[in-house]
Amino acid sequence: MLLQACFYPVESTNAYLHSLQCHVRAHGRPVALYSDRHGIFTKHDPEDPEPTQFERALGELNIESILAYSPQAKGRVERAFQTLQDRLVKALRLAAISTIEAANAWLPGYMAQHNARFARVAADATNAHRAYEGAALELARICAHHYTRVLSKTLTCQFMGKLLVVRSQPDQPRYALRAQRVKVIEHLDGTLELVWGQETLPFETYERHQHLSATRVADDKLLNVRVDDVLVKEALRLRKLLAGVAAQNQTS
Repeated sequence: MLLQACFYPVESTNAYLHSLQCHVRAHGRPVALYSDRHGIFTKHDPEDPEPTQFERALGELNIESILAYSPQAKGRVERAFQTLQDRLVKALRLAAISTIEAANAWLPGYMAQHNARFARVAADATNAHRAYEGAALELARICAHHYTRVLSKTLTCQFMGKLLVVRSQPDQPRYALRAQRVKVIEHLDGTLELVWGQETLPFETYERHQHLSATRVADDKLLNVRVDDVLVKEALRLRKLLAGVAAQNQTS
């Protein structure tokens, strides 16, 4: 039975965090989540104890992460994928859908038809989901990217090529924040929050010089998109170059 599905440009941390957020909002918190050992779901460096962003989100939602060690271990999931990769592509073609936006608008109806045909009654009728009683904003914060920074003496910190400056009133200096560890929360839509303990700090953002900007580490599934972008730019550059050479030949 399909409970959550969505089309994304690439398989990435953002995509999984968004799907997790949608699933919890619609069905509650599952007791456990079964996945493969992709780098989005678990770290492969034994010297790095920090969890991945997705692992952290599962931990905050009290969802157990169960990792499969082979595709065969996820037999039921793989069978569903095979069905979708065959039927779903044909259904999209018959519906004349060619954009992600249109596909996502059409997908709920397809899921209902799919479940009506292929879903089976579970041997155990117990619901393996628990109600999520938190606020929507808190769920959005959990299903976001979290980074730790240390505030300078001037109450600033750097983040992804930006300078974040904590705002303080002249009559209320925030000296206690100096050298404090704060959390930068980057939401899936790109908006930022600066949090110290349970307090959300007001701040201003300033762009730093381009040569000082940080480079985000891409998920390995994003690399194909990056390479495709480079190839497109290179093809455009060569096309302009050839057009210039042709124009010179005509004038000469």
